[in-house]
Amino acid sequence: MDTRTGEETLVADPRDLLADGDEQLSPAERARRERSRESSAGIVSYATDSAATVAAFALSSRLWLADLSDPAGPAVRELPAAGAVIDPRPDPTGTWVAYAADGALHAVRSDGTGAHVLAEPEAPSVAWGVAEFVAAEEMDRFRGYWWSPDGTAVLAARVDEAPVARWYIADPANPSTPATEIAYPVAGSDNAEVTLHVLRLEGSGTEVSWDHSAFPYLVSVHWSEGGALLHVMTRDQRRTQTLGIDTATGDTTLVREDRDDVWLDVVSGVPALLPDGRLVTTADLDGARRLLVDGEPVTPSDVQVTGVVSVGEEGIVVAGTDDPTEAHLWHVGVDGALRRLTEPGAHHVGRRAGDALALSTRRLETAGTVVTVQHDGPLDDFRDDPRDDLRDDTRTVTVRSYAERPPLSADVRLLRVGEHDLCAGLLLPRDHAPGTKLPVLMDPYGGPHHQEVVKVHDLWLEPQWWADQGFAVLVADGRGTGSRGPEWDRAVRDDLASVTLDDQVEALHAVAEQVPDLDLTRVAIRGWSYGGYLAALAVLRRPDVFHAAIAGAPFVDPRLYDTFYTERYLGHPDEAPDVYDRNSLIGDAASLTRPLLLIHGLADDNVVAAHTLRLSAALLSAGRPHDVLPLSGVTHMTPQEVVAENLLLLQLDWLRRALGLDNGQAR
Repeated sequence: MDTRTGEETLVADPRDLLADGDEQLSPAERARRERSRESSAGIVSYATDSAATVAAFALSSRLWLADLSDPAGPAVRELPAAGAVIDPRPDPTGTWVAYAADGALHAVRSDGTGAHVLAEPEAPSVAWGVAEFVAAEEMDRFRGYWWSPDGTAVLAARVDEAPVARWYIADPANPSTPATEIAYPVAGSDNAEVTLHVLRLEGSGTEVSWDHSAFPYLVSVHWSEGGALLHVMTRDQRRTQTLGIDTATGDTTLVREDRDDVWLDVVSGVPALLPDGRLVTTADLDGARRLLVDGEPVTPSDVQVTGVVSVGEEGIVVAGTDDPTEAHLWHVGVDGALRRLTEPGAHHVGRRAGDALALSTRRLETAGTVVTVQHDGPLDDFRDDPRDDLRDDTRTVTVRSYAERPPLSADVRLLRVGEHDLCAGLLLPRDHAPGTKLPVLMDPYGGPHHQEVVKVHDLWLEPQWWADQGFAVLVADGRGTGSRGPEWDRAVRDDLASVTLDDQVEALHAVAEQVPDLDLTRVAIRGWSYGGYLAALAVLRRPDVFHAAIAGAPFVDPRLYDTFYTERYLGHPDEAPDVYDRNSLIGDAASLTRPLLLIHGLADDNVVAAHTLRLSAALLSAGRPHDVLPLSGVTHMTPQEVVAENLLLLQLDWLRRALGLDNGQAR
C-alpha cells in the first residue's frame, strides 16, 4: 500500500505461484502452525528488510522472494532452497535471506546465488534456528534466529531435544500408519537443551556464554543498532537475567536481574535497547505492569502493559490497556513523553515505523476488522494542489477488506459483577421475551493469561448462536485471566482448580441477581482446553450448581502437561505432589453425578488425548456413566469447517437431552 494515496498493489497470490498443484506442508511447518494457532492456508506470514525493498515468505514449504522496489511492480521469484523451508527472513539490508530447513540454518543471496549452510545438525535430535516446543507454545517465541543490524551474522538458537521424553501419537482410524513420535517436555521432566550462537556469513561461529544450569530457559533475543541482549529465566520462573552480548567473543555481562516470589511473566518485545543504548523493559510496580526505560517507569499505574510493539529511532510503541475489555497502543518518545495512539472503546493492535502507524481495530458494535494506516505529517503531502497551505496531524487510509460478512450479529451485554468485580458477557436469544426463564450455558475459557470478555464483536458470534438455540449464555473472566494487574494474575498460584471454578460460580450467581430470567435449576457449562478442564471440574466438584458439562480437549491431569506452563502455576511435581493432586481431576472421578461429555482430538500434540482417556478410565472404574466423542485426525484446533460445524450441532443435541429440553431444530 502507498500510505499517501491508499493505492494497493497485489504482490503475490498463491493461486498463481502454485498453479501446478496444491500446497504441500512439511511436518515441521504443520507443527509450527499448530503452536502459533495458525489455521489459514497459503501465505500466512512474511518478513522484509528494514526498508521494505524485499519480502520473503514460505509457500508450500518453498522459498519465495518479492522485489518490492521494482518500478514496474512487485516481481516474485522462487529462490533455491535446501529442504522444507521454515521462517524465511531477509537481513536488514535486503542482501541475504536466511531460513531454517530440516534441522539446518541456511542463507542465500536475494538474487538466488551464494547459497550456503550457516549451521547443520550434528544429530537427528538437533535443530538450528527454530523455537523449541515450550518457547513456541508458552513463551510466545516463535522464532529461533535474529539478524545483525548490518546483515553479516545471525544469533541462532541450537535446540537439542535428546533429553526430552518421547511420546507417540497414533492414528487409531488408520492402524497401518505408524505412530508419530514427538518430543514432549512433560512437567517435572527434562527440557530441550538450548544454546545461542553467533553465526557469521563468512563461516565462523561463536557460542554465547551464560549460566545454563541456573537459567535454562532462553526467553528472548534482541539485536539492534543499540546492541545485543539475551533474556534468560530459571526453571521455577522466579528469576530472570538480561545479559548484554559481546557478539565478537560470545561473552555476556549482566545488565539487569529481576526476581519474584511467585513467578515472572514473559512480556513480548522486551528487553530491548533504544538506539542510544538505553534499556527498555517492564516491571510490576504499584499494582500494575509498567514500562521502564533505564529503570525509570514511563507509563502510569492505571495502564497495564501487555507488550512492546516496537523500539526505534522514533521511540517506543507499547501495547496495554486501561480497561480489561479493551486493547490499546501508546507511544513513548525518546524524551519519555507519553502519547495515546488509539481511541477508547475498542480493541486495537498495530505497529509503527517512522511516521506511519498500521492499526488493526475491532469493535463490539460492528463485525469484522478494520485495518488502517495513519501517516503523520503535513496535509500538503497528500494534496494534489501543493499551494493549499492547510495542515493536519495525520492522514488515514483504510486497507480494503474482502472478508465475508457474518449472517449473524451478536448482541452481548458486558457486565462487572461479584465480589471480585469480574468481567462477564451475557447473551440472550434475540427473540427472547422478558419474563421467560432460560436454561443457562456458561461458556468460559477461564484459564490463566487469556481473556474472553473483550470488545470484539466477532468473538461473540458463536456464543450468540448458542443463545439463539434457547440459552442464556454467560462468559466470565475470573482471576488469573490477565490485564488486571499482577495480584489478579497470581491469585491462581498452586490452586488453579478452586480459584477459577469459584469465580465462575460467583459470576453465575451475581448475574442471576441482575437478570431474573436465568434458570439456575438448568445450568450447563462447556469449554475447550482449559475451558474443558473447567467444565469437567464444574460437574465433578459443584454438582449443586452445574447440571451438565461438555469438556473439549480438557487439561485433566497437570502431570501430563508441559513444563513451562504447569510449573509456573503449580511448581515442580516432585516438590509439590499434593498441589498436583489437588488440581487433577482424576481423583474426583467417583464424585460424578451429572451428565458429562468428553471430546478430544486424537491427533492433539498439545493437550494429548491421554488426558481424556485417563479420566474416562477413572470414571469407568468408579462406575460413573459419561460420554466420550473421539475426533480422528483432529489436533488441538478444529479448523476443518465440516468438523467444527457438526461438532456444534452434536453438542447442542447432547445438551438438550442432558438438560431435558425439547429437541428442536438448530437455528
